[in-house]
Amino acid sequence: MVEKSRRFALGLAGAAVVAGLAGTGPGGAARAQGTARPKPLVLGHRGAPALRPEHTLASYAKAIADGADYIEPDLVPTKDGVLVARHENDITGTTDVARRPEFAARKTTKTVDGESHTGWFTEDFTLAELKTLRAIERLGAVRPDSQRYDGQFQVPTLEEVIDFTAAEAAARGRVIGLIPELKHSTYFAKIGLPLEDRFLAVLQAHDYTRRNPVEIQSFEIANLRYLRGKLGRPANIRLLQLTDEPAVIPADVAATGGRTTFADMLTADGLKEIATYADAVGPWTRTIIPLEANGRLGQPNKVVDDAHAAGLLVRTYTFRPENRFLAADYRSEAGENARNETGAMAELKRYLALGIDGFFIDDPALGRKAVDAA
Repeated sequence: MVEKSRRFALGLAGAAVVAGLAGTGPGGAARAQGTARPKPLVLGHRGAPALRPEHTLASYAKAIADGADYIEPDLVPTKDGVLVARHENDITGTTDVARRPEFAARKTTKTVDGESHTGWFTEDFTLAELKTLRAIERLGAVRPDSQRYDGQFQVPTLEEVIDFTAAEAAARGRVIGLIPELKHSTYFAKIGLPLEDRFLAVLQAHDYTRRNPVEIQSFEIANLRYLRGKLGRPANIRLLQLTDEPAVIPADVAATGGRTTFADMLTADGLKEIATYADAVGPWTRTIIPLEANGRLGQPNKVVDDAHAAGLLVRTYTFRPENRFLAADYRSEAGENARNETGAMAELKRYLALGIDGFFIDDPALGRKAVDAA
C-alpha cells in the first residue's frame, strides 16, 4: 500500500515540492531529524472570505492569487449525495435561499451535533436545485469588500474545486494544496449520507489529488481513524485532527456516550494518542495563547511544544483582519468592524513565534506577508 501510494506522490513540480509544502514527512520528520523547519503554511480559510464570499471559486481564486499554499473546502452533501463546499449544511446565511419563494416550504428545524438550527439545509436540495442559488457574504456589512459580490457566484462541488485548483496550479507553475474538512460525519451517516467513501472516490478520480498535497480535517475522531485505515500513509495525504473549545466533546464521542473533551485531547498524552492516526493537530488560536480577563493575549501554554514532541504538525485557526476578531491589545480605535491590517499582522506574528507549522486565515495576503517577513 505504501509503495503504491508513494508512486503517485509526484506533484506538478515533483516530490520535493510536495514534501516542502507539506512539511516533509508525516508527523514532522524534519523536526525529528533536526533539519530546518519549513516556512509555516498559509491556509486560505474558506478561500479568502475577508474579500470574497466564502467557499466560492472566486474566494479560492483570490486566496491563490494572494499567496495561499492551500485552500480549504469544507464539505457537506446534497440530497443526491454530491459533496459541495459550504461551511455548514445550514445554508441560510451563505446563500440567497431565504429570498427564493420556490424554496420557502423547505425551511425547517434540525438538530445537528446536539444543536438546534432553523433554516435551509443542503441535504434537502438536489445539486441541480442548489446550483440555482447564489452565494452571499455570511458576515454581511462587517465585510463590505466581500458583500459587494453577493449574488454573483454559485456553490461549487468538490470536483469543481479540484479542477479549479489544478488549473490554477498549472497556470501559475506552483503546487497548490487542498485542505478539505469533512463536516458533521456522524450526523450525515445517521441520515443515510455518509461522507467518507464518497469523498475518497472523488480524490481517487482526479489526477491532481492522486499526486499533490491533500490534508483532510475533521473535528471528529472516528472518521479520521476510518480514513487512516482506508488510505494507509500515502506521501501526498495527511490527516489533521481539529480541536474546538476546551470543554466541548467531539460529536462522534458524544454520540456514543463518551466524555473525552478537546481539552483532554490537547494534553501531552492526548496529543500522543492523536499521533497514532493523524499527522497534524489544529487547535483554536485561543487554546494556544489564552485570553486574559481584559481580552488581551496571555501567556502561551505548552500545546505547540507538546504536539511537536508527539510528532504532530500544528495548524491553528483562524486569523481575521477586523478589529472585532483581534485580541484587545491589537485592536485600533477605528471601531469593531474596521479592517486593521497592522493589528492583525502583529497578532499573527505572536503566534508564528511559537513555531506553528501553518495557520488558517481569512485574508491570505496578510498571512503571506507575515510569513515571508519572518
